[in-house]
Amino acid sequence: MNQTTSLITSAPLRGAAIMTAAGAAFAGLNVATQWATMTAGASARAAALGQYLIALALGVPLIGRDWQALKTSHFGLHIIRVLLAAAGVQVWVYGLSVVPIWQAIALAMTSPFFVVAGAALILGERVTPPRITAVAVGFTGAMIILAPWSEAFSWHALLPVAAAALWAGTSLATKRLTAFEPASGITVYLLLLLTPLNLLVWAGSGLAMPPAAAWAALLIGGALTALAQYLLTAAYASADATYLQPFDDLKLPLNILLGWLVFGFAPTLGFWPGAALIVAASLYLMRRES
Repeated sequence: MNQTTSLITSAPLRGAAIMTAAGAAFAGLNVATQWATMTAGASARAAALGQYLIALALGVPLIGRDWQALKTSHFGLHIIRVLLAAAGVQVWVYGLSVVPIWQAIALAMTSPFFVVAGAALILGERVTPPRITAVAVGFTGAMIILAPWSEAFSWHALLPVAAAALWAGTSLATKRLTAFEPASGITVYLLLLLTPLNLLVWAGSGLAMPPAAAWAALLIGGALTALAQYLLTAAYASADATYLQPFDDLKLPLNILLGWLVFGFAPTLGFWPGAALIVAASLYLMRRES
């Protein structure tokens, strides 16, 4: 095998490994956020601010002495990405404070289907029958998990779906930026621009400080935020977004495992067929796209 072939083969494998690691970091982050809000009593807005302040402090060393990594000619795209991410973070953190983690993660897995829709509407990509099929099957799975016909249904369950739509836009912007800029610079820009936005949201909510019991979880969450965002960007820089999605889906069992170990959350019976449809639709789409 010559060097060129080796590089072609190793880059996707490297991207898959990095995406899997990012999923594990996000799983830990979700548990830390839910502990800070549901168990320790921090407000969703205060938790988001504390988490990203810590992540920024820990993320700046990614630049090191290479401040050229922050040089950009696509600042507008950074702003759009950050606005979408900020809205997604606020919706997601609030959702984790009122929705069981297994349900939130499963519904957040609808993100790739929003990516398909966004690619068609924003990037002008062609929507093929396999993509339409995957979107329909995925949302069917989401509806099974949501069970809007059930008396136990809460409109709060729609929050993770809204976060998934916002993060789909963030993913499209991230993938575009990796064509021009290094992962370290893209990560720090996100953390740098998100922090003042979270500060404004927190100030508007009454300046409530997180209780002392929440800070350990926020510290862990901040560290995992910086790590997860860097790994996610590095994965997109290594391989195609469509190829990486099945590996991103591995965060579902990781979140279920951590949610069960930490909180004792057990999925309902409707979770399993719904989650299976979401994963199957994603795998089908990735197979067709490849």
